[in-house]
Amino acid sequence: MRSIAYDLEFRERSGRMRDWGAGLLLLAALLWGWCAILLLTSYSVETSRGNTTECASRLFTDGSTANDGVRSGDYCASERDWPEALAVLGLSVPVALVGTALFTTGTVSRRMSAHGQAMRDLDRLADQAAQRRTT
Repeated sequence: MRSIAYDLEFRERSGRMRDWGAGLLLLAALLWGWCAILLLTSYSVETSRGNTTECASRLFTDGSTANDGVRSGDYCASERDWPEALAVLGLSVPVALVGTALFTTGTVSRRMSAHGQAMRDLDRLADQAAQRRTT
């Protein structure tokens, strides 16, 4: 295999690696967004009688509607539970780490390949200029 063919294949693999990393980072961002929605938005719950009750967000609540309502029979506390939001956030961490590693590796590999090609081109031009001076 000629070096140019290998270099092009290497750059293609590096580009795919970078694209996978970007995709995983996008997935992590979506998971962070989902966690933010679970924690920051107000929501409504249907009671056992068929009525709907408005509940404050889990993070910004003035009273005990979102956090302490289980003991008092409030429906808000059981609708959006903390473990669900923390599980989403916990799942996003390894996805973000792997995405960052893949994106960085792919980007650096492509740039180093381009740098190596530029150095080879400069050496070739310098050799041609030296040959012209000697003839």
